[in-house]
Amino acid sequence: MHTIRIGTCGYRDYDPEEGWKDDYESKLQAYSDAFAVGELNRTFYELPQVSTTERWRREAVDDFEFTLKAWQAITHPWRSPTWNSHRDAVSEDRTDELGYLRSTEFVEEAWKRTRKRADALDAGVVVIQTPPSFDYSEDHEANVRDFFAEADRGGFDVGWGPRGDWPDHPDRVGAICDDFDLIHVVDLMRDDPLTDRSAVYTRLHGLNDDPYDYDYDYSADELDELAVKLREYAASHERVYCLFNNYEMYPNARSLRTRLGR
Repeated sequence: MHTIRIGTCGYRDYDPEEGWKDDYESKLQAYSDAFAVGELNRTFYELPQVSTTERWRREAVDDFEFTLKAWQAITHPWRSPTWNSHRDAVSEDRTDELGYLRSTEFVEEAWKRTRKRADALDAGVVVIQTPPSFDYSEDHEANVRDFFAEADRGGFDVGWGPRGDWPDHPDRVGAICDDFDLIHVVDLMRDDPLTDRSAVYTRLHGLNDDPYDYDYDYSADELDELAVKLREYAASHERVYCLFNNYEMYPNARSLRTRLGR
């Protein structure tokens, strides 16, 4: 597999070339033939059946790699707006157990369920993204450390993408990633990873003032700059994952792939 693996966060809106149904059994299969990797975002909102993830693995071409975002029950409390249309996934009597990597029975169960989907997909990386409300504090660091100390990872790598004010505490982020062998998930057009793992994982949202305003189309110069960064990391790392998560993610990913000779 290529050292630099380019793809997008999700594929539901992917528009294959005209006539694709003559060559592929599904849109996923067409996507998997066009890109080296794809991050499943739907697993963050609500976990599909294991049988569904097994079918996805069968549909994708053999050398395609899945990554996925861990279920929000692990990271996001019940009051998070990301639960708004997915509240029927959790019974009301358990909502106080959700999120913030807390040591609760439900968070532990949610991780086991996420891991089963990752195993079914033969996923390379599971991304755990903590929300902006999960700011740095000693208590929150304790949550992070307790969670990763206990979490069984199976055969995949784990990436951590902390939001909130964690970037203002790079020493703590770096120490946690080093102590638990985590990939520090970053946007390489804004930041560099704080640790040196065998893999680099970047999620690209765009360069608007609001870092999570995804209405963005990378310019040719910006994609050239990104290609240089990826080549530099590829020279010293086994795998470099580059996942676009902006509105123009498919054309941007195609353009970057062309620049890198993929």
